[in-house]
Amino acid sequence: MAREMAVGDRVFLTGATGFVGSHILRELLAAGYTVRALTRSIQEDRPGVEWIAGDLRRVGAFAGALRGCRYLVHCAALYSFAPRDLAEIRSVNVDATAGLMFAAHLAGIERVVLTSSSATEGHAHSGYHRSKLDQERAAFAGRVPVVALLPTAPVGPGDRKPTPTGKLVLDFARGKIVAKAPGQGGMNIVAVEDVACAHVAALSRGRPGERYVVGGENLSMDEIWALLAELTGQKMPTWRAPYVAALAAGYFDDLRCRLTGAMPNVPLEGVRLSRERMYADSSKARRELGYEPTSVRAALERAVAWYRDNRVSRNLGARSA
Repeated sequence: MAREMAVGDRVFLTGATGFVGSHILRELLAAGYTVRALTRSIQEDRPGVEWIAGDLRRVGAFAGALRGCRYLVHCAALYSFAPRDLAEIRSVNVDATAGLMFAAHLAGIERVVLTSSSATEGHAHSGYHRSKLDQERAAFAGRVPVVALLPTAPVGPGDRKPTPTGKLVLDFARGKIVAKAPGQGGMNIVAVEDVACAHVAALSRGRPGERYVVGGENLSMDEIWALLAELTGQKMPTWRAPYVAALAAGYFDDLRCRLTGAMPNVPLEGVRLSRERMYADSSKARRELGYEPTSVRAALERAVAWYRDNRVSRNLGARSA
């Protein structure tokens, strides 16, 4: 960077009302930045935040708001495994990103921090994950310096929709998980607060053109179930679903969704991933961003507590001491 970060530098943030984005917003404000945050609906006034109404699919309508901002953090994305959403996923995640990079160049943005996904490293091949890889390509092809962060599976409070990882936590807490995962796979889970801190660090410490995996702990699915059983009070499943049966259910559910436009109950991509070890290494982020991941158990505990306190789920088990 040509000059050091000055306290109060303005950041344009997309996805500020989403799960990861809301935590990024909090960390940006705590670090002394002021924020212009893109939103599709009216938000309550908040010190340090200027809300900008707009839709990523219509970048031209809000492009002028990028002027006067030093940085852009592009966190917004459409995340879905539903077949009905494939076209919109590409429109939001890829096409809109290309337009946003052009607008950022015209506005004089010095640096972009892009929220990508560790799945672009080769773990998954769904429409969503392909779109994230193409999103990176669109961002790096622009005329503004870009630093890409590749979070693994974030967990923590505030996952309202929820994300696929949050849905695993919520379904377990509701007692809907009655079997172990059909494969012997695993995944890397990270505290959402750690992901947010990494974004702030990347504004001043990330190297343009580089990609940084932002992860927490590598855990087998059985280890994740065991942690959730402890935190929710639900019983640890003892029966393991046969992979062939789960795959057949996934194909049937995918066909149902294509015919009806419904959301999947048994995501085919999720079944396929159950046999993969989606582990990750964050050593590059540690070295260059000063990234230090915190306890995943504590993050899962915060997620369960948030669902309980916000009455998202009924019959959450008693919290373990």
